[in-house]
Amino acid sequence: MSISIIDYGMGNLRSVQKGFEKTGFAAKLVREPHEVYDAKALVLPGVGAFKNCLQNLESLRLLTPIIKSIASGKPFMGICLGLQILFSESEEFGRTPGLDIIKGKVVRFQADKPDGASVKLLKIPHMGWNTIKKQKICPYLDNIEDGSFLYFVHSFYIAPEDPEIITTTTGYGVEFVSSIWKDNIFACQFHPEKSQAVGLKLLKTFAEIAT
Repeated sequence: MSISIIDYGMGNLRSVQKGFEKTGFAAKLVREPHEVYDAKALVLPGVGAFKNCLQNLESLRLLTPIIKSIASGKPFMGICLGLQILFSESEEFGRTPGLDIIKGKVVRFQADKPDGASVKLLKIPHMGWNTIKKQKICPYLDNIEDGSFLYFVHSFYIAPEDPEIITTTTGYGVEFVSSIWKDNIFACQFHPEKSQAVGLKLLKTFAEIAT
């Protein structure tokens, strides 16, 4: 069975595809509504602006197929922006509504963060390698050790209303949520396709569970 990667013109699509292929699983790019409906497992990557992502998906008539596919219980992985648009709204460009599949907001890192008596200036975007802290048992993370390094590129992070869905957090000025798991959805702020051996383990585990 092939993993279907949603192609809406944003994100490291080919890198994600190659990542799955390196683990021994077939992966294909899809951009037609019927292909999303027909898919056995979906991956939504993304890098860039929240609003542009939703506009691209809407123009390609992919929003409804994605929402219905997730509601049907189809295995779904969101990566970076593909995680963020699942939420109710984002602070980017004012208030931008999301898919509202998961309740919560997407908020921006603040450059000035108190650090004891001093003020530590954060570089935004948060870019590069950082560690994850496991918060609950999650089958998608079974083969990944607590404290593993993964690769991040983002200026915004998710704030879920339900703490029970949080699987990992990461420290960058604040302790932010770096991955979630809810029913058939696993989504992460970090980029598995850029995270070398650790990231490939995650892609492989998702594919194994999905198939």
